[in-house]
Amino acid sequence: MNEKILIEVEAVTLVGGGAVGSDDLRAALALAPVCVAADGGADVVLRTGVELAAVIGDMDSISQEARAQIPEDRFHKIPEQMSTDFDKALRNIDAPFVVAVGFSGRRIDHQLGVLHTLVMRPDVTCVVLGAEDIIFVCPRNFALSMPAGTRVSLFPMGEVTGRSEGLQWPIDGLAFSPAGVSGTSNCATGDIALQVDAPHMLCILPRHFLAAVTKQLAALPAHGRWPARAEPHRDLPPW
Repeated sequence: MNEKILIEVEAVTLVGGGAVGSDDLRAALALAPVCVAADGGADVVLRTGVELAAVIGDMDSISQEARAQIPEDRFHKIPEQMSTDFDKALRNIDAPFVVAVGFSGRRIDHQLGVLHTLVMRPDVTCVVLGAEDIIFVCPRNFALSMPAGTRVSLFPMGEVTGRSEGLQWPIDGLAFSPAGVSGTSNCATGDIALQVDAPHMLCILPRHFLAAVTKQLAALPAHGRWPARAEPHRDLPPW
């Protein structure tokens, strides 16, 4: 198994080159103080004055100006083109959890690639922060306190079934799949508890749950986490 590029005892904020709101980086760094960029995300970070621990990607998006400001030993180029920069970075980070910013809000194909990577790397605890929402892979068991009326969306990226407590429309007995049943715009009746049988369910909640969700996910015991897939690394040799 390949060694990770970055091994951290603190949580990591991973920044991409997509839309980054004025409060996104601040909110992420408050929970995950180590900052890493995926390729062109380095330009976004440098404009804020935040120090970068690493830049990971194929380096086809980062500007020359940004390259000149970052020590060379912090660049980790992965030239293969079979995966996205988000995937290249996420699979090479070992940290309690990752908060990803700058991976939504612009190109739809990039955003779909991010969702694909989340379910391809279910062993990595990652929460994607957007303008209004957070997105993460639902673990085997997940419970969270929330007021009645909170929007809870569940979207399958593969075949998955589950059980729920505290949802206006329970998911018990439903066979979810991308081409079948989805659970968008469900609603909490109070505190929720979810159980799912596969690492294919994306959970989408309002962004103000970021701190509570990362705390819950980071505290999961080993048996409550999804294992890595058979090929956790896809680093390929150059052409």
